[in-house]
Amino acid sequence: MSATVATRYETIIGLEIHCQLKTASKIFCGCSTAFGAPPNTQVCPVCLGHPGVLPVLNEQVLVFAVKTALALNCTIAPYSKFDRKQYFYPDLPKNYQISQYDLPIATNGWLEIELPDAQGNFYRKRVTIQRLHMEEDAGKLVHAGAERLSGSDYSLVDFNRAGVPLCEIVSGPDLRSGAEAAEYAQELRRIVRYLGVCDGNMQEGSLRCDVNISVRPVGETRFGTKVEIKNLNSFNALQRAIDYEAKRQITALEKGEPIVQETRLWDEVGQRTVSMRSKEGASDYRYFPEPDLPPIQLTPEQIERWRQELPELPAAKRRRYEEELHLSAYDARVLTDERSMAEYFEATVAAGADPKLAANWLTGDVTAWLKAQKQDIRTVACRPHQLAELIGLIQAGTISGKIAKDLLPELLAQGGSPKALVEARGLTQVSDPDILSAWIDEVLAAHPQELSQYRAGKTKLFGFFVGKVMQHTNGRADPKRTNELLKQKLAE
Repeated sequence: MSATVATRYETIIGLEIHCQLKTASKIFCGCSTAFGAPPNTQVCPVCLGHPGVLPVLNEQVLVFAVKTALALNCTIAPYSKFDRKQYFYPDLPKNYQISQYDLPIATNGWLEIELPDAQGNFYRKRVTIQRLHMEEDAGKLVHAGAERLSGSDYSLVDFNRAGVPLCEIVSGPDLRSGAEAAEYAQELRRIVRYLGVCDGNMQEGSLRCDVNISVRPVGETRFGTKVEIKNLNSFNALQRAIDYEAKRQITALEKGEPIVQETRLWDEVGQRTVSMRSKEGASDYRYFPEPDLPPIQLTPEQIERWRQELPELPAAKRRRYEEELHLSAYDARVLTDERSMAEYFEATVAAGADPKLAANWLTGDVTAWLKAQKQDIRTVACRPHQLAELIGLIQAGTISGKIAKDLLPELLAQGGSPKALVEARGLTQVSDPDILSAWIDEVLAAHPQELSQYRAGKTKLFGFFVGKVMQHTNGRADPKRTNELLKQKLAE
């Protein structure tokens, strides 16, 4: 498909994101929600739908759902209810799912996303949130091919997930590309992780994205035929699946082929979407009010109390870092991606570190060390006040940046006072011109060939000499004074 053809069409995208709420027990019973337990060991008559049992709403699920809705600028319903969504599938033990249909807990919200333009500057786009509702998860089917059950011609079912609490968040049809959809999903993940209501781990299924996508000619106001895409286990896969499906639908329309309303799966190996089944409509589920659960009634006082408990959210932090701390948009985004990193940064600044220098160390050397060691900022031995002390030693000229970089891995692994470590090892920076001159003379004497080449016009060797002086002094030479004295000596 040519680029010219693609520009004649507009892609319409909406996302349905399921967040597993981070409660210790399931939504309607006391069974554990812990991940990784042996199959069918976290079940009871309630979540298995045995006759005569009654569900009871887990209050923490309600609190988490309302807080999430408030963070997404939704209107909280003072009166909502649960409904039965009827469908028959092997992993649904009751043959219906308890969900919310016409009276969800929250509606009419919005989420603002930030995306880079062609020049690398960030622009903002508001995405509407149509609804947010609570529901229970189904179980998990293990098919022969997936688990390599050699010779088997059957599937196994694990009901541990049945009854796990979910919060489904449905966006409006406001997204127009795979990149926008991926950023929306990532920002939503940041928010629920900041709130502490969901760990957002897509690999474990605690955050799952379904895509509704259609295309239409530019200028057309009616929506095209909608296709749903499932089986998206990463933000990268989400973006690639949308981009592929948009091209597939445009190609079909250009050929005069109809688009069928269906559910498709993303094939990671083949990098394509494949048909799974025809898409059900709301009437197929035969919704009716859940008779075993009373409606939910909330007071304004309850809602306001939960609103006051919300933390500062990622977008607000980004703006504050840029406006008050004068950080770049890039640094602000990296530092606020995880709440733990933002808290560590703020504690470092509160301990006296320059915000820009603290940001440079955390987004650079510290993050690189964390990735290499597969550690988390919350568990490093070096506490924020110790990193602030290290930065202060550099600013004061006590140590060079090179010495700080050499000390950092030890501090991150073992903690301790950077100042005491510098003093104990005699690593203080040397600025005395007499001492520096002697060191420079030693380096120049050891490299006569390079010295001749420099004086013959090969001035790029200046950096070579600076490096050799720093190496010769184990990084103790004051870089600024070294550069000044070296220029003088090389000009002699």
